[in-house]
Amino acid sequence: MNDNLLITDPQPSRADALKNRALLLETAQRLFAEQGVENVSMTAIADAAEVGKGTLYRHFKSKSELCHALLDHETRDLQERSLRRLQNFGDPLDDLAWFLEQIARFVIQNTRLLCAASHQRPERREDGDSEREVPQVTLNHPAHFWWRVTIRGLLQRIQPPGDIDYMADVLYVMLDVHTIYFQRDTLGYDTQRIIDGLASTLYSFTR
Repeated sequence: MNDNLLITDPQPSRADALKNRALLLETAQRLFAEQGVENVSMTAIADAAEVGKGTLYRHFKSKSELCHALLDHETRDLQERSLRRLQNFGDPLDDLAWFLEQIARFVIQNTRLLCAASHQRPERREDGDSEREVPQVTLNHPAHFWWRVTIRGLLQRIQPPGDIDYMADVLYVMLDVHTIYFQRDTLGYDTQRIIDGLASTLYSFTR
């Protein structure tokens, strides 16, 4: 049976499915490290893992989805650390400055994966027989939108003068991977300058 034909690929057992998923993630991570995320295709991942495209696309509908899966562990760690810190209800200004730094470091550390994860997603055409790639709006993605929710919630506790929603938007947009990529790769900002800039922007809202 030709595993490259999606409609003829047999359904694996749960154990096989878990094994294949782990293999695909491990293979993708290795290829991304060796060749760069942007240079590795889904076909190359399937070939290197020695599985068919049907197996690959059953687990990950797109390269974007695969990259989000690779980020899952660090994303969960970030969420857990944030929850532990914020559930103590300390000084909201200090907490927000800490939160902005944690998000910035996460984005900087994972810039390539985040760029690939947000670059494109597949969309089914009206004829239902083919797909085309369309841009994905990263700021709407649930994996990141909780950042804005958290920022806004802390700003509400701080109660700075002015439009809290717009302030939350400003800080949130400055954490977007495309913004940070531009600052680092085009403008040459280092990590500390970005973190200091976020803190300065935050403190300017509270004066």
